[in-house]
Amino acid sequence: MPLVPNRAKQKLAEGRLALGFGVNHLRGPATGMIAAAAGYDWLFIDMEHGAMSVDDATRIAIAALGQGVTPIVRVCKDALFEGTRCLDNGAMGVVVPHVDTAAEAKAVADAYRYPPVGHRSWGGAPAQYGYLAPGNAEAQRELNEAVLVAVMIETPQAVENAEAIAAVPGVDVLLIGTSDLTATMGISGQIAHPEVRRAYERVAAACARQGKTLGMGGVYDETTAKAYIGLGARFLLSGNDHSFLMAGATARAKFLRGLEG
Repeated sequence: MPLVPNRAKQKLAEGRLALGFGVNHLRGPATGMIAAAAGYDWLFIDMEHGAMSVDDATRIAIAALGQGVTPIVRVCKDALFEGTRCLDNGAMGVVVPHVDTAAEAKAVADAYRYPPVGHRSWGGAPAQYGYLAPGNAEAQRELNEAVLVAVMIETPQAVENAEAIAAVPGVDVLLIGTSDLTATMGISGQIAHPEVRRAYERVAAACARQGKTLGMGGVYDETTAKAYIGLGARFLLSGNDHSFLMAGATARAKFLRGLEG
């Protein structure tokens, strides 16, 4: 069976926006279907802040493979092994937070790329092939190309090291975690602050020089999002399930309350 395409990587290769739908609370097999129907390209299955197991994440991921949306998981920095288990069971990418140095980025790439790029272990034909993969060497080569690996830039140290991080083979995306970045800069929540814009400019320039993609998370107001997309951000975390639910439910309640007369 052919490898399921990575829609997020396809969009990025075309220079288009790849929109991520955050999954913190949803657990059902329809999660990917809902995200695809709403116009999203990839699922951001959050195992850092969401209270889900590898089993939860892979159930969502395997279902999503046939729903027109690409499943990508975020794992904790000290739990890279959870990412490899998810990749073996449906995920098409991994996001790792709090990566501050090139050495840390190299450890991430090493975990999620097969040789000769990394040292990921082969666990047999994965769900991304419908469990009918071609020979090992061909499958590993295709998966090295298809899987998306993103590291999160969330501290001034990481911004300072952006060029070296972007130069690491096997890393596709430098995703700025804007909320945590502002916190570590001492300006928590000030996502439009000039220092934050300068951080985006610096990371964007590093990505451009190294042929990598700039990502954006934690920016949801239209003015600031437009500004950072203008600097080159293309891999976008657009919001998550509970914020989408709250926004829709609040708007409907407000409308109906307005009919009370």
